[in-house]
Amino acid sequence: MAHKAYKAYEAYFYFSFVSFVSMVGLVSFLYMKIIKQENLNIAEIVDFLKNGATIVYPTETCYGLGCDATNKEAVNKIFAIKKRQKNKSLLVVVPEVAMIFPYIDWNPTLQILSKKYWPGALTVVVNVKKINGFPPGVVNEDGTMAFRVTEHPLATEISKKLDSPLVSTSANIASLESPYDIVSVLQMFEHEDVQPDIIIDGGNLPHRSPSTIVKIVGENVEVLRQGEVVLEL
Repeated sequence: MAHKAYKAYEAYFYFSFVSFVSMVGLVSFLYMKIIKQENLNIAEIVDFLKNGATIVYPTETCYGLGCDATNKEAVNKIFAIKKRQKNKSLLVVVPEVAMIFPYIDWNPTLQILSKKYWPGALTVVVNVKKINGFPPGVVNEDGTMAFRVTEHPLATEISKKLDSPLVSTSANIASLESPYDIVSVLQMFEHEDVQPDIIIDGGNLPHRSPSTIVKIVGENVEVLRQGEVVLEL
């Protein structure tokens, strides 16, 4: 019984981060739910997400900040956490191409890219359907959205069990560097009024290039950001 209680405590605990600023004697506390990845209960994370929670989680690049991409209130909170301009829409990830079909107009160019580069670090910007189920902030003002098929097993499992695309923007405040370790994540948000609800501690992540971003209009492919994937069409 004691062992089970200890494991429960180990899996779910609230981390109180205390920092002392020597000049003024300031004490600040960080209250965010921290969960070790090895102790993660995916079903509970999905329940949190369905109820509008925001999470920090490891991805194939850096730590990502995410929520259910169809939840307007959660998407708005992501913008508040990042202090991001509302006209800069958020990237979403899906576990397989079939999940994105209801939201966009699939075309032969996407089919070619999907077979060659997904799952992987290629993000595409495409036009969404007029009725698509995404809130503003996921859909840009010009009627486009950015998505990729993730290759990270955790993001894949969460999105699949959620049965919804998952927001996957870097877990940093706008203009600050993307975090690759849990200490950087905690320091990023410790003094902020709006914080992520849950942080999944996946340890130190390898420093990899960001995803390549391309925009697709018909058969034309425009590289908006050169990242890890080099297109060969």
